[in-house]
Amino acid sequence: MTTARQAAADILARSHARAGFASELIDDELHRISLSGQDRRFVTQLVFGVLRRRGTLDALLTPFIRTPLHAVQDRVWDVLHLGAFQLAFLTHVPKHAAVHETVELATHVGSPQAKGFVNGVLRRVSELVTDVFTDRPGGDGVPFDWEPRKPNLPSLHRKEGGEGSEPNPPTPFPKKEGGAGERSKPNPPAPFPKKEGGDRSGVRNPSPLGGGVGAGSSILPRYRKLTRAVLPDFATDPAGYLSAAFSWPKWLAARWLDRYGLGECTRLGFWFNSPPPLWIRTNKLHDDRENYRLRLAAGLIETATGEHPQSLRLIEHHSIRDLPGYDEGDFAVQDHSSLLVSSAVAPQPGMRVLDLCAAPGGKTTHLAELMDNRGFVTACDIDQKRLDIVTSLCQRLRIKGVETVLLNENDDPPAGPFDAALVDVPCSNTGVLGRRPEVRWRLKPTEFEHLIRLQTKLLFQAIERVKPKGVIVYSTCSIEPDENENVVNAVRRGIKNLTLEAEHHSIPGQPADGGYWARLRKPG
Repeated sequence: MTTARQAAADILARSHARAGFASELIDDELHRISLSGQDRRFVTQLVFGVLRRRGTLDALLTPFIRTPLHAVQDRVWDVLHLGAFQLAFLTHVPKHAAVHETVELATHVGSPQAKGFVNGVLRRVSELVTDVFTDRPGGDGVPFDWEPRKPNLPSLHRKEGGEGSEPNPPTPFPKKEGGAGERSKPNPPAPFPKKEGGDRSGVRNPSPLGGGVGAGSSILPRYRKLTRAVLPDFATDPAGYLSAAFSWPKWLAARWLDRYGLGECTRLGFWFNSPPPLWIRTNKLHDDRENYRLRLAAGLIETATGEHPQSLRLIEHHSIRDLPGYDEGDFAVQDHSSLLVSSAVAPQPGMRVLDLCAAPGGKTTHLAELMDNRGFVTACDIDQKRLDIVTSLCQRLRIKGVETVLLNENDDPPAGPFDAALVDVPCSNTGVLGRRPEVRWRLKPTEFEHLIRLQTKLLFQAIERVKPKGVIVYSTCSIEPDENENVVNAVRRGIKNLTLEAEHHSIPGQPADGGYWARLRKPG
């Protein structure tokens, strides 16, 4: 019988082989084996925790490894990471159990001879990690968790378990010196109806951490103390500190440090290492949001409404397939920032819309919903397996009028002409590092040049296939200007009178994933 820790080790091995995103691999494994609900949650916690925290785990482990690091087998590294993660970040797992059960994993991964080695290293890590917590960063404290600072409250309840706790959204990016402090174009057309008394200006406050700590911070960080320093000093090597403390490649830490500063990078670090909130989109073809929210409440499932009129955030994580109306297609899983993109297209019944990079279908089906199932969406992708997911989602949601088209890598998209186009381009995924934690280890700085060329090509292709005066929405789940406004501006320089009607930067944690969209109007 497979245990939770064995399943986690097997999923990590498949992740290293790039067999898919962690969420997909976890779903596949949990469908294959039989585990209790508690153990299934533990598998998810272990896999995402190790992938998010790998850099920090390396910093905890390497002082106690006397053999050359390259001589340690990959699967033994996975075992060490699993053990160190439990010791440092899971307060509900006793240290002796974390060490003993993880040592036994060496046999499961085919290296029984490594049990003594694993035991020795993990016992040293167990001695390194204390049960003392502080709100002050340093080389002798690993970032553990955080919670928003609430005014006029002397203390805050904190869930036990560290990584298993779900955070509330933190505050947004700081205003850069000399900039307007806006992440949205002034007064853009609202992609969905503005609530009475609401504000869509996107104005943000200064840096939430004021350098990372202090009474003026809008979050309460918690660091777990170590018996000695193993992280770089943030005062003398801030990029090295961010890389080790928040588990980013050093090149990415340096890139963001130059752009955002230490305080905002610290906030991003806590956000991206926390379990992301679970958002769903209510199916407007079946019911409105309030009615569905009441159905969930009747089942003791608490939710919060988002700014988008179809969005709901689950306060606690639940099995998606067990939610009311799953089989009937009453909702789809879709992050709040992703919801904004299809709404920016503002499709109307009867329109023909091109969705150039459609899989896995969240935005495709939303486009059809917004047209009341009375429009036509041509959904293109280069992966048949992922296009099959689009088809399955359309069937579950009772969506009509969607045609999937498989393109080879160098194929031209369907000629059209279309009334509108959505081009949700392949990107670096830097806005979703919490949801796709493996990306931080796969992405290389040299990949941006290729990505930008591809993004530019796809945007040109979408514009060419839209009727004169038609709408094109360009979107990413990146927070890199090179992939966002820089691509849009480059294409605008190449097409006379191509109008930028609106653009929006979704800030990680405000209230969901990071990303970008721009709404363009083709000249007549």
